[in-house]
Amino acid sequence: MTALDRLLRPRRIAVMGGGTWCANVIRECRKLGFGGALWSVHPDARRMPGADAFASVEALPGAPDAVFLGINRTASVSALAALAARGAGGAVCFASGFAEARAELKDGPALQADLIHAAGDMCVLGPNCYGFLNALDGVALWPDQHGLVPVPRGVAILSQSSNLALNLTMQRRGLPIGFLGTVGNQAQTDLAGLGTALLEDDRISALGLYIEGIADAAGFERMARRALALGKSIVALKTGRSAQAHAAAISHTASLAGSRAGAEAFLRRCGVAEVRSPGALIEALKILHVAGPLQGDGIASMSCSGGEAALMADMGAANGVAFPVLDTAQSEGLRAALGPRVALANPLDYHTYVWADRAAMTAVFAAMMARDGLALGCVVLDFPRADRCDPAEWPLVVDAVEAASRRSGRPMAILSSLADTLPEATAQEMMARGIVPLCGFAEALDAISACLWLGAAQLPERLVLSAARRGAMPGGCPAPGVSARVLEETEAKALLAAFGVPVPRGVSAAHEELAAAAAEIGFPVVLKGRGMAHKTDAGAVRLGLRSAEAVRQAAQDMTGQMFLVEAQIEGAVAELCIGVLRDDAHGFVLSLAAGGVWTEILNDSTSLILPVSADEIDAALGGLRIAPLLAGYRGGAAADRAALVRAVCAVQDCVMAHTGTLEELEINPLLCLPTGAVAADALIRLEETQ
Repeated sequence: MTALDRLLRPRRIAVMGGGTWCANVIRECRKLGFGGALWSVHPDARRMPGADAFASVEALPGAPDAVFLGINRTASVSALAALAARGAGGAVCFASGFAEARAELKDGPALQADLIHAAGDMCVLGPNCYGFLNALDGVALWPDQHGLVPVPRGVAILSQSSNLALNLTMQRRGLPIGFLGTVGNQAQTDLAGLGTALLEDDRISALGLYIEGIADAAGFERMARRALALGKSIVALKTGRSAQAHAAAISHTASLAGSRAGAEAFLRRCGVAEVRSPGALIEALKILHVAGPLQGDGIASMSCSGGEAALMADMGAANGVAFPVLDTAQSEGLRAALGPRVALANPLDYHTYVWADRAAMTAVFAAMMARDGLALGCVVLDFPRADRCDPAEWPLVVDAVEAASRRSGRPMAILSSLADTLPEATAQEMMARGIVPLCGFAEALDAISACLWLGAAQLPERLVLSAARRGAMPGGCPAPGVSARVLEETEAKALLAAFGVPVPRGVSAAHEELAAAAAEIGFPVVLKGRGMAHKTDAGAVRLGLRSAEAVRQAAQDMTGQMFLVEAQIEGAVAELCIGVLRDDAHGFVLSLAAGGVWTEILNDSTSLILPVSADEIDAALGGLRIAPLLAGYRGGAAADRAALVRAVCAVQDCVMAHTGTLEELEINPLLCLPTGAVAADALIRLEETQ
């Protein structure tokens, strides 16, 4: 048994402190069914109901496996030292006022360092966290009320917010939560370390995460690889979509939140699915607990209402969930079960012709699930209020869904349009029968989308932590005395060209040299003013100049003394923006987007964590909204896809050669030609020591 195992599954628990929080821990342990030794530690040997009292750590009859520290921040440090000397397994540090409060308490970071030093090899959760609830083994190192009950098998949820974790325990949606934990400052034991330990438990079916920042990217990747090896899935709710959320995460947890694009790309690389709300996190975990990742090309939807069918279609489209067209086997089976009066489609409105007829409903649902490749079947069903209505006929639908799922061999769900209209006891019964109880169109379809992605994305090659990947991780924030230098366009292009990025032929020239330079290059040419990063916004770019006089006139309209004359590249099929940004939380983030003036207008982009393979680059290009242009839209010429991939690979080579100094690189636009690709403009920002 490891030290972390002792903390999470203890046989002897000590609670240090005399306040309400400590009394709550003892009460909740007994309520959750903990049958081991429970000791309270307080200088006056104050006895608390449910625990034996002792005046000090030294007076305990043995070394506790787990300890809840419900004492102030300075006392917590000395207590951990005493516990470590006694051989305790681990502790939850409830107190705040450590590194998370660095803006208010100057000694906070130093005190946190003292805390970890005092703990030695003993495991510590926190500081500044609520602790954990282990509903599998009846352990509640938790200073508040909660909504969990003992379960033999369930999901695990880890959160960087204690209050959000508390809220999740109060869900009434039928999700069996086997373990719920908070990590606070992650001073010693972080989210990934705790998650890895939980994944090893056969009773844990899936892992859900609420993430504000990832302090150890390599450790997180190791957790993701272990989950894949164990055949378990991870789904996450990650904050930071807004600037305000990003700032709140940093101030709240003292962890590095990183960029939003970096976080999304990093989680995708790790095979971790994202959802957008706490409710969707619960719904996704229900799917994973019952059915695992959804493998198929879409879902089937069945309801006895045209309105429900329309809502499923609309919200499914908004979440990228496909409803495959009915095939011959489905159509024939449905027509036999429903007769000629029902229009057959997916989503299906089967009207009420078969309502309350268990055999007929089973036939309809089974026929709908007969198509090969379906990942999930959803029957939309809202239960009436039992205090005002008679729900006697509704269980017949549950029976029919269970029978259809067994007949088809595919997972099925019952989806209520509102969370209020699926009673908790009914949801729990469905789970026991192998049916996924889903609540709310928006949250359920967000969850389905995440689980479909998991079914398609969990491939071993996505989770290789190569030496190159580790080498691409930035070493943290720039040190004092380090500033950034933006390379002038000619310098940036020369650096890129050295790694194989194609650039236009160009010459730097003063006013009096422009005509000769343009003639040497050959018309048409592009004229650019030198010494500025955003030349288009400043009016310092002129395209399509076809004579020496046109070049001279364009130069007179610009400010500055030096210019760049380049060959004009004509015949571009499309324009791309290639960007790489140093993200101290996740590594170097490569973004591919619609380029030129369309970068901001179309908001069409995708991001990857470097390094990436040529196949990953090609797949990312295919996922852009401008992909039809690259493929040859409406009979137009197609871009040289291989040349585009080679150009991005060359950019990656440049980045990997400058991991110690590169902060930002951008090519905008990369002109996509029927034969070849050319970087028309480039910006590179490097660190330099003052």
